[in-house]
Amino acid sequence: MSSQTPLQGRELVDCARANAKQGIETAAHQCGYGDDLNTFARELRKACEQMNLQVKELSELITDQDMILNLGTGEIIAPDTASEL
Repeated sequence: MSSQTPLQGRELVDCARANAKQGIETAAHQCGYGDDLNTFARELRKACEQMNLQVKELSELITDQDMILNLGTGEIIAPDTASEL
């Protein structure tokens, strides 16, 4: 669900990170900036600086953990019971 008002600070960074894989247009819209990509980028940069994050591009907000979670679509191999290895 997109924000009705432009997000700021940590909320903006969290929302941008959650939508980074869909691209800047989607992230800006979801974070409440609509089609105003310049303001979105400026505010996101400012919020990242306040959090001591060195981010130059939206894609840098995607963490290794996010990438690993997307890889997890394979078959799970595990014992049938806790006592059976």
